[in-house]
Amino acid sequence: MTQFHTDEYVDFLSKVTPDNMDSYAKEQGKYNVGDDCPVFDGLFEYCGISAGGSMEGAARLNRQKCDVAVNWAGGLHHAKKSEASGFCYINDIVLGIIELLRFKSRVLYIDIDVHHGDGVEEAFYSTDRVMTCSFHKYGEYFPGTGELRDIGVGNGKNYAVNFPLRDGMDDVAYKSVFEPIIAKIMEFFRPDAVVLQCGGDSLSGDRLGCFNLSMRGHANCVKYVKSFNLPTLVLGGGGYTMRNVARTWAYETGQLVGQEMGPELPYTDYYEYYSPDFELDVRPSNMDNANSPEYLEKIKLQVFENLSRTRFAPSVQMTDVPRSPLVVQPNENDPDNEGDTEDLDEREQRLDDKDDDENPDSRYTERKWDARIERDDEFEDSDDEEMDALLGVKKQPGAEPRRPRITDHKNPYADMAEGSLAESGTTTPLDTTLPPAAAQADQMVVDRAQAANAAVGDAIMAAKASEDPHAVQPAMGEEVASNGTQRARSPQNAPSTNAQAPAAEPEDVEMGEDDVAEPPANAPNSNNTQAGAGPTATPPPDPTVAETTTTAPEDIEMGDGAAEAKEEGRQERDAEDVQGEMKREGEAGGIN
Repeated sequence: MTQFHTDEYVDFLSKVTPDNMDSYAKEQGKYNVGDDCPVFDGLFEYCGISAGGSMEGAARLNRQKCDVAVNWAGGLHHAKKSEASGFCYINDIVLGIIELLRFKSRVLYIDIDVHHGDGVEEAFYSTDRVMTCSFHKYGEYFPGTGELRDIGVGNGKNYAVNFPLRDGMDDVAYKSVFEPIIAKIMEFFRPDAVVLQCGGDSLSGDRLGCFNLSMRGHANCVKYVKSFNLPTLVLGGGGYTMRNVARTWAYETGQLVGQEMGPELPYTDYYEYYSPDFELDVRPSNMDNANSPEYLEKIKLQVFENLSRTRFAPSVQMTDVPRSPLVVQPNENDPDNEGDTEDLDEREQRLDDKDDDENPDSRYTERKWDARIERDDEFEDSDDEEMDALLGVKKQPGAEPRRPRITDHKNPYADMAEGSLAESGTTTPLDTTLPPAAAQADQMVVDRAQAANAAVGDAIMAAKASEDPHAVQPAMGEEVASNGTQRARSPQNAPSTNAQAPAAEPEDVEMGEDDVAEPPANAPNSNNTQAGAGPTATPPPDPTVAETTTTAPEDIEMGDGAAEAKEEGRQERDAEDVQGEMKREGEAGGIN
């Protein structure tokens, strides 16, 4: 990771966790970690998996172990040298390109993400060994870079290609600019390897995207790049509507390995995410295309003019690395001197493994430090600070300018409600511009898929019912409760006029779950609760009867004996209250 990122930044990512992030508040502001790039458990492991996959894919391309390497976990093109940005912490693309440059003279980077690949362009902005080409939305949109006039500086002038686009870019318009631009780059630059970033947020209906590409329009870019038969590293990237990204990357994987995939989806635990059509295709919507043919043609001609200024493919003096050591030394793996059978890469890998085993707690061993080469014209952060101090530059007090966030600009055509159908995968944008015959054929495919899904659902429900045949359905429980309530309130089931009837009658009364009387929250005791609950709340003098009437339904009519007892109790309480008032008045008069 430190081949591109600073040691301090990588060390911070390796140490920060959600538990100790409060103690790294200053570093979080310095490295832009916390807003678009939050701290989570396993952050550094995630960075290692993403970066390691891209670097290993590039190494296999260098050793000619494969023609195409794929890492869908990569493509984090916003990360800077010492700063996280746009959900990206470690720029695996830059690390992969650096690995390719060990054996390749020129590398072409192509970015079809809806956001500009600013981190990769910034890393190679002043070199002619890497040409960056990005097709992206430009304007009031994250990250706000990627203007047509951004063409590179120094040796890298005219080796940065930016094609700014507007909302609603569809398949036909995208193909009309992508294929001519890439063909012209291949003609002038003649790369030895290609790195293709396949961000899925340029698809139709993406939550943060604003393009209108279908799955096949997106995959056409992959298929076209593959047709040049160059070593290709294919990476993932953005994409915030999961069901569309998964289908598109699966289809593009099939295109890379020469396998055509049908419209049917296999039944898995995530099958419901692809409703209501349950098919592989991601269709465009009826979104308006703000990119006029005149605008696209004007930008394309300007890009052609910039490419013509490169004149010829840049060359670099490559040093032939000997496959055996220049100085004959005893080989530990060949004690009998039968011949050294390992090449240089295998020897380096063996020595690295040996260093890791002997020094498990050291990130860099002495051998790795000796093998590291630092350019004289590289400036560290401390050098910049010293130069600012000499020039008298001081940091002005006040609030820091707010960095743009990738979530500031969301797709107004996508359903952004929390827990919405778009989030769960129950809606897919449909193309309403198809001719009637094609639309009817598509609808037939959808109907067949829905019928198959209904059959699968019925089979699952039948299997669950056979496992637990005595399970009571919620509707049945509600019906029993309602029947019990009606029976309890029926005049035929009301208690008799006998004063002792409430003690025995509730045994024959069926009660629903909703008919149990609950005491008020502020009741001090059971007597007060019964007094305020209704006509049946006051208990008779008998404790047994009082306990029984507490569990009786509220709407059971009271007998004459209970009514008389209630009236007598009320009169006694009124008399006691009158006597208490008279006594308090007398005491107050004596005091006065």
